Amino acid sequence: MNPALQHAFLQKWRANFGTAELPLGLFYSDAEAYARHLPPPAKRGDAGHCLIGRLADARAGKAVALSKDAIGCPGGARYAGYAAEMGPKFRYFLSCGLPGRMEGERYKKTPEIVDILMREAQAPPASAKYLVVKRWDTLTTDEEPEVVAFFVEPDALAGLFTLANFRSPDPFGVIAPFSAGCGSVIAFPRLEAAREAPRAVIGLFDPSARPHVGPAMLSFAAPWAKFRQMIDDMDESFLITPTWDRIRKRMGTP
Repeated sequence: MNPALQHAFLQKWRANFGTAELPLGLFYSDAEAYARHLPPPAKRGDAGHCLIGRLADARAGKAVALSKDAIGCPGGARYAGYAAEMGPKFRYFLSCGLPGRMEGERYKKTPEIVDILMREAQAPPASAKYLVVKRWDTLTTDEEPEVVAFFVEPDALAGLFTLANFRSPDPFGVIAPFSAGCGSVIAFPRLEAAREAPRAVIGLFDPSARPHVGPAMLSFAAPWAKFRQMIDDMDESFLITPTWDRIRKRMGTP
């Protein structure tokens, strides 16, 4: 991370978004030094098995590293890129379940719809052994995020959404795909990075992930190239207008 860029964003964020949470930087690394940041392995059903829940430490400023073995949720492993396929019963788990054998989440009407979804929403493979997640202000000079992810409430989300659309010629500079919470924070922003005009991703609509965040909180995640544009645009966008002044003042900025 370029220290000048890191500091410049910190100043702009505080000036325009007040006390809203700083974003997280996500990147992959094979460096074994990150192993010390691995949480204990989690099993499904444990309080901390959800990948979104496991990011709480990173949001508080503590580095978090995740690996295939440290992610207790099969969906989390898939969306982080450590598992290509889900188990054969997943199509029932996400839909109607199996009577007497499995309770379905009922997020999709039929198993056949789940099959199509999983074919069309392939997560990019992990590019290294560890997925490292660090808050923006703790990134070091040799750590450049692949994805920048925010956990924000509506006013801050509105600002990020509008900034992400600032230089987009169409109305879809931000998307909200159906996904697990971790998919909207990790997989879909990584998929967007491969596009000629990458888009940002709003998420955390997943009811299974929502208990791990505040009731008024959603996620906003952008691939690095998109986020660099957003930083560059801050000083000439709506953020310098009286319209935003009215909003930023209620977010705790002078």
